[in-house]
Formats: sequence, structure tokens, C-alpha cells
Amino acid sequence: MGRISTWVILILLLLFLVCSVSSEQDDVRHSLVGFLRKLAGDDSTEIERKLGWDAYSDPCKDGWTGVDCDKAKNKVRHVVLEGLELGGSIDAGLLCNVQSLTVVSLRDNAIQGELPVEISKCAQLTHLYVGGNRLSGRLPSSLALLNNLKRLNISNNNFSGDLPDLSPISGLLTFLAQNNEFSGHIPHFDFTNFNSFNVSNNLLSGPVPVNGDLFGIDCFMGNLDLCGKPLPNACPPIPPSPGENKRKKNPIAEKNPATNELRFEDLLKAPAELLGRGRFGSLYKVMLQDGTALAVKRIKDLSVSPEDFRRRIKRIDRAKHANLLPPIAFYCSTQEKLVVYEYQKNGSLFKLLHDSTNIENFDWSNRLNVAAGIAEGLAFMHHELQEDAIGHGNLKSSNILMNTNMNPCISEYGLTSTAINSNHDISPLTNGSEASNGKKLDMNNIQCYTLKADVYGFGVILLELLTGRVVQNNGADLARWVHSVVREEWTVEVFDKALLSGGASEARMVHLLQLALKCINSSPDARPSMSHVAAMIHAIKEEEEEEEEEEEEEEETSIVSET
Repeated sequence: MGRISTWVILILLLLFLVCSVSSEQDDVRHSLVGFLRKLAGDDSTEIERKLGWDAYSDPCKDGWTGVDCDKAKNKVRHVVLEGLELGGSIDAGLLCNVQSLTVVSLRDNAIQGELPVEISKCAQLTHLYVGGNRLSGRLPSSLALLNNLKRLNISNNNFSGDLPDLSPISGLLTFLAQNNEFSGHIPHFDFTNFNSFNVSNNLLSGPVPVNGDLFGIDCFMGNLDLCGKPLPNACPPIPPSPGENKRKKNPIAEKNPATNELRFEDLLKAPAELLGRGRFGSLYKVMLQDGTALAVKRIKDLSVSPEDFRRRIKRIDRAKHANLLPPIAFYCSTQEKLVVYEYQKNGSLFKLLHDSTNIENFDWSNRLNVAAGIAEGLAFMHHELQEDAIGHGNLKSSNILMNTNMNPCISEYGLTSTAINSNHDISPLTNGSEASNGKKLDMNNIQCYTLKADVYGFGVILLELLTGRVVQNNGADLARWVHSVVREEWTVEVFDKALLSGGASEARMVHLLQLALKCINSSPDARPSMSHVAAMIHAIKEEEEEEEEEEEEEEETSIVSET
């Protein structure tokens, strides 16, 4: 009787699993057929019959025309519907229900309407071709959320308005937007990454951005108000605007932290919003009268003289890096210490990781890029400031801010790390487990305590990126849990399920995990330097990019053979 019960349970479990898989496939089939009906418009019945799309058949096994699948996983990867005289509209909500989709090509049809905002939900998309249609309206800014996009062709349509800022898409290789009605300036693309670029025959104006001359004149011609290389007409000099001399005296406009021309009274009078409280002070968002948004750190319990504090801020400002958020002004007295930064509206890495509205687009590739950016910035600062033994002192995901291009910037560098006076006294140390309790140490030990504490903090950030878990107790709880899981040889259980379901490389995640465990070693001397850590992450990134290039070449070959 016991055996029969066991077999019944096993059969029911298998049926449940089969039904679950079938349910997901049903959703994909119905979404694709619904998408095609919208796309075909009045001719939907004929088009469905012609292409063999049927909600009661399998797109991968039953040969739907224009659909290509990952044979091993039975997942739809490509939808290629070119030159079929489709005259309907794009329903991106239905299309993006197919979450495994990487290539969509709808070229040379008669599709009308706009490109929907919901296109950003196709998170795995690498190729999007909608050129040669009758699409119109403004391009949605949500295109910038397609972090995996490599090639975008929107040429030969009736699109208008500004070109979207796609700079957050670091891997974009192709941007073709010729023969539309785009106006305004060309955004600051990183032209050094592009294989092909074309914005000719639009209504664009202003200067061609830096490195635009890497492409020929044909890629920019037909825009009467566009100027600068490679075009033959040079841009006119920019006349000084009224009040420019006034602005030059303003440290906020010049981003000059050495001045104190921004008055303390101005900050006190301005409307302020508390963003957060921490062990070393509070952070406020302050709005000046001219609408400028600032982030102001009010530091507490820092037993360092105003002279030493002023000297430190000026020293930190001389070390500049793209992944460091520099202070733009500061105020220092015996009673009050304030440091002012540009407000970053995209928030922190902590918010990006733990806010459910953002996490679906924060895949393995993006997390690896963030880790690399933080490591490079921290390694640079350690190298530049090691003689002064100035580390960050409070490195955590909430102190990593995402700039307008969604690149990570280390904020609050050096504000709470070891304060050193002429006698090399230390007060205070930020990591309680490694505090020296005011003892006098030689310079080598000072560097060990300050810089190696940052390596530990970075290791915790790596664990946070890999696991998706919230850090508590300075990362000690997370580190203990990770060690226990790895010890039981269930390493894969450590990783964020969103990464695993997104197809991230387990081998490369394991490599990054091993590096994180080295960084959080209980002995500071055993931790690697940040320059070594940055080099290791760069090697993992190179391996990832090589594999992506190979996959891209395979996809390009597949698309060519289909068309």
C-alpha cells in the first residue's frame, strides 16, 4: 500500500510539472498569435494561414514560418517577419510576453502607429529591426532600458521628435535612423563602439558630437542645420549667454569644491528632504532657488579638526575618476561639517537591486558591468591616495549611486575613513571589528586598516550582486550564509534566481563568487588589493564579451540565412 501511494504521488508530481510547462508554452503561443493578428491588421486570417501560426500548435516543433528556436530549451529566440506587407500595428505587450526573445525583425512592411513604450519589457532583445515601415511619433525613452541591445534599425519611417539618449546601452553596435523626421541635437553616443551609424536625411541641428567623424559624410548629410566634422560646414562660435560671468563665480556651476562661495545660509534656507540616516550622519536632498538639486551629507561625530577635514576634501578632489562622484562644495567648522554633491536622480545600487520595479532589467551582464565599474574606481582611488592612507571607509551598495548613464559612481569617498593627524593617531575607524581604539600605528598598518576595509566592503557588494539578498550587520550575516552553502557544496543555491533564469553563466558567477570570498577574508592581510580585484573582474568580463560576440555572429548568420 505504501509503494502504491508513493507511485501515485510521483505520477501526480510529474503531471503537475508537465502541466506547468504546458501552461507557459500556451501563454507564449497565444501571445505570438495575438501579436501577429495586430501586426497583420485586416489580413490577419490569411497571414496566419500562410505562415502556419496556430495557437494550438508548437512554434518550435511545428515549423511556424519566421520563428526560430533554441532547440535544446524549446524556447522562441527569433521572430523574423520581413517583406510580408503587414499593415497593422506593433503590440509590444504581447510580443514581450515571449521573454526568451533575442531577435525581432519586421523590416520592409507597412506597419503603422508608434513603437510602444512596452518594448522595454523584451529584456533579452539584442536585435530590433523595424526599418522600412510607416511608423510615426516619438521614440519611447524606454528603449534605453534594453540593456542587451546590440543592433537597432529604425530607418525609413516617419518617426519625429528628439533622438533618444541610448548611452546607458553600453554594448550598442549599430544605430540606423536615416530617412525619418527626427529633430533636435544628436545625443552623445560613444561612437568608438559603433560598427555602423546613420542619421542622414532628418531635421537634426547643432554640432555632430565628438568622434562622429569616425563615420563618413553620408551618415550625416541631409540635415540642413547640422554642422561640424565630417560635414563641410563648421559650427558657429557659441555666444556668451547673459549672466555667464556671474555663473563662473558660482562653485556649483563650476563644480569647484575648493571654494566656499556657496553660502552655508543658502543651504539652511533651501527646502530639504531627508533621504536617509546612517552611523556617520544624514543625507538630504536640497533644492536651490534656481531649481538645482543637490545632495548634502551632514557628518556627525567626526573628531577631526576643520583644517584636517578641509585638507582631506581638497586631496580627494584631486583624484578624479569616472566611477567616483566628486564633491562640488563643502562647509567646515568646529560644530558643522557638510559635503555637497550633485543629486543623482537614478538612485543607488541598493535601490536598483532591491526595488522590484527595476530588478527585471538588472541582469547578469549589467551586474558584472557595475561590479567592474566600482572595482576600477576604487582601485584608482586606492592607488592615488595610498600615501595618504585615505580609503572610502563606509563602502556599501547605498553609497554607490547610478548616474544619468546608469553607470555606478562611488559617493562619500573618504568622509568617514580613518582621520589622520600629524601624529598618525586614528579616530575613528569605520569597521568596528578592525578598530584600533585610538592606538598609534605605523603607516603600513594604517594603510592595511583603511584600504583593506574597503576590499571587505566591496566583497560584500559582490555577494549582494550575486545573491540579490539584502545586507545586514555590515555583511556578516550574508557572508556567514554564503560560506555555509558553499561548504555544503550547494554553490548554485547562492545565486539570485533572477540571474539563473536569465541564462547567466554559472561558471563565471562562480568565479566572481570565489573572488568575493577572497575579499571578505577575516584576515585583512589575506585580502587581495583592489587593483588585483579589478583585473580579475576585467578578465571575467572579457570572457563574457567573447562569448557574446560568438553568439552574435551565429545569430547574424541565422538571420541572413532566413532572409
